[in-house]
Amino acid sequence: MTTPSRPVLFRSTRVLLTCLSALLLGTAAGLATAATSVGSPAPDFTLRVLDGPNLRLQEQRGKVVLVNFWATWCGPCRKEMPHLNRIADKYRASGLVMLGINVDDDVRNAAELASKLGVKFPVLLDTDKKVSKLYDLNSMPSTLVIDRNGRVRYLHRGYQDGYEDLYDKQIRDLLKE
Repeated sequence: MTTPSRPVLFRSTRVLLTCLSALLLGTAAGLATAATSVGSPAPDFTLRVLDGPNLRLQEQRGKVVLVNFWATWCGPCRKEMPHLNRIADKYRASGLVMLGINVDDDVRNAAELASKLGVKFPVLLDTDKKVSKLYDLNSMPSTLVIDRNGRVRYLHRGYQDGYEDLYDKQIRDLLKE
């Protein structure tokens, strides 16, 4: 058996490193394009519902969907939840689907707080944070409003008093389309 000369090994290593770099850059670029932005299709996901079967976002096509990412440790999330309940009740019959995606590690915490706050819409469980990463979330709560065609039309990071009025208007406008 012959051993390759040093120049051949060096070139082979350089080619391999170039290929690996291209692969890593391609993967990073792919992740960057997967980040959610207004006007882009909402990335599809399937998550387990706290008190029911799995739910897939794509199966909600034809409806306006508000997706709210929240956590039990998030003060603004707790403050926002009663407003989301009112909006869900107000527009449910008109075709709004409200989904709360909880990102806690412990499902019991999510169940306890959802019960305490009287959450009336499905609470989905993202304990492994895959969907949160898919949507490139960096603040809690984060709220997306998705149109009937599955496109993200509005993206809100965080919560401040009055956001619920903005959600209401955006939902009303999308339901008219």
